[in-house]
Amino acid sequence: MPVKYNVVERKNPLDKNSTPKFYAIAKADGEINLRAIAKEIAGGSTTVSDTDVFAVLNDLIKSIARHLNDGEIVKLGDFGTFRLTLSSEGVETAEKVNTSVIKSSKINFRPGQDLQDMLRNIKYEKYKK
Repeated sequence: MPVKYNVVERKNPLDKNSTPKFYAIAKADGEINLRAIAKEIAGGSTTVSDTDVFAVLNDLIKSIARHLNDGEIVKLGDFGTFRLTLSSEGVETAEKVNTSVIKSSKINFRPGQDLQDMLRNIKYEKYKK
């Protein structure tokens, strides 16, 4: 099934006087939650219940959060890699860098090979309202 997209008009935020341009943006077409994914995984197996899969996935999330909080890179094989990134204010000297200049942190995800292959082979379709 192709990924749907919408068309939006945007101005260049660095040049307010520039002519707006049109861009494609991904259009979500539904959603799925962790419990439904657990049922889907369990449905492909005769030995594991959806409750068991859900419990393991919940513990995986907790484990990833704990390791990221400890400053570790979390490598999940073919699934991908998680790491923390920081955003901070710039200051004049290295000595002035401390926790007060850190504005936020984000989780960066680098997909594994199967997800990278999916991105290379993805098909698109314009969203029809």
